[in-house]
Amino acid sequence: MGEMNTADLLIQCLENEGVEYIFGLPGEENLHVLEALKRSSIQFITVRHEQGAAFMADVYGRLTGKAGVCLSTLGPGATNLMTGVADANLDGAPLVAITGQVGTDRMHIESHQYLDLVAMFNPVTKWNRQIVRPSITPEVVRKAFKLAQSEKPGATHIDLPENIAAMAVEGRPLSRDNQEKVYAAFKTLSAAANAISKAKNPLILVGNGAIRAGASEALTEFATVLNIPVANTFMGKGVIPYTHPLALWTVGLQQRDHITCAFERSDLVIAVGYDLIEYSPKKWNPEGTLPIIHIGMTPAEIDSSYIPLVEVVGDISDSLLDILKRADRQGKPAPFGTSLRTEIREEYELYAQDQGFPVKPQKLIYDLRQVMGPEDIVISDVGAHKMWMARHYHCDSPNTCLISNGFAAMGIAIPGALAAKLVYPDRKVVAVTGDGGFMMNCQELETALRVGTPFVTLIFNDNGYGLIEWKQINQFGSSSFIRFSNPDFVKFAESMGLKGYRVESAADLIPTLKTALAQDVPAVIDCPVDYGENIRFSQKAGDLSCEIWE
Repeated sequence: MGEMNTADLLIQCLENEGVEYIFGLPGEENLHVLEALKRSSIQFITVRHEQGAAFMADVYGRLTGKAGVCLSTLGPGATNLMTGVADANLDGAPLVAITGQVGTDRMHIESHQYLDLVAMFNPVTKWNRQIVRPSITPEVVRKAFKLAQSEKPGATHIDLPENIAAMAVEGRPLSRDNQEKVYAAFKTLSAAANAISKAKNPLILVGNGAIRAGASEALTEFATVLNIPVANTFMGKGVIPYTHPLALWTVGLQQRDHITCAFERSDLVIAVGYDLIEYSPKKWNPEGTLPIIHIGMTPAEIDSSYIPLVEVVGDISDSLLDILKRADRQGKPAPFGTSLRTEIREEYELYAQDQGFPVKPQKLIYDLRQVMGPEDIVISDVGAHKMWMARHYHCDSPNTCLISNGFAAMGIAIPGALAAKLVYPDRKVVAVTGDGGFMMNCQELETALRVGTPFVTLIFNDNGYGLIEWKQINQFGSSSFIRFSNPDFVKFAESMGLKGYRVESAADLIPTLKTALAQDVPAVIDCPVDYGENIRFSQKAGDLSCEIWE
């Protein structure tokens, strides 16, 4: 091997960061990087659209806590990458995006495919830089990974001009630093314990930060010993097992729900690893009068409806166990929220035997849960089905139901499922999507076949943009511009060398799912869905009154 160029050094730095995969598309301006990758231990996964590459890196980051890496060329390749980069950044998933770029010798003039990518990626990343000299590569890479992976995680971006990539360089990767745990201040732990001991109706609200911090066990113990009910955000599912008697399941629907009553009656909300971006506090604390304790790895975000009495900032598990030692709730009657568990549970079971066709979303999700094991993973796309998945798909453990809810980008499910199957090849993986989201990145099913990641894509088919229809009817009483037709999804799957199935009755669903999950190639299930339930739910939500528990 001749002398090393910047691209070779870049790849050595990525290997040093423990990178296993790079998701991306080859292009003229990243040729040297691709050449360096041929000699690398890193597996390059060639995708069919850069958005798919970014979503794969996003979900890889969310599942592993290590930055997922995606690569594009300049111009249109980079603009295609951007949606997935923004998703990772707003969802708190570590991601490093690398883009090719024109040479530094032609940036000052009108130049073919040239865009100022550093300026363009600036609003959707935590940090981004262009490599302007070969020798700075190790520092740029180390900083990109350190910032992407540190709390709150997100996206960073490295821009590599093609002439710099080809230049000779000497250098080596920087050693990675081990960040030690940070502990909360004693004063805050005591103040939190004191407030929790006095509260009559405390409620725990848990978000994705608790999953990132690995605080599931500590939180379950904390809630159990102190007898405090727990509601999770869309992205906080599974922090406490859904079968736990104190689990009030998911909060965050825009409509009123049983859990709204728990917030209305609460006299203390204990927010643990709660990311405000998922569910605005203005929804559950509109007057700003609810006392809040903030327990997180970083200080509270500023919001007029989220001004904590106490901020406990440090390792979440340690903070919870320390507060638990100091708090005393012995002999106190159970908080109001615990009484809601029965209603929530009964409503969930209501559809277990429903034989209606097209299938009701509640039944679809109920049956999916029966087929999936406690560690199996579902990735929800965005659309009406996401609202039902958030409300009705419950988890035994963290990161087993992934929902994009910071950026909430359509098209994440299929690329996300591919990444999940790479990280956990022995688990069952299902991409749950609407027909709208499916058609946004279905081309990555070819990538899944080629890479050898058999997962199931379950399509909630209603021939339209169902979530928008739901909103339109709620707001205006009628819907417009949301209808479309679909290809024959079974033939579509078969034409790609996949397995395709169509659900013809409610009774078909479980056997079809089991068959599809047993295949050694990706499979697609087309299931007609009855979204009349959307409006029925809204009407019921409108009538929901918390007085019945007074």
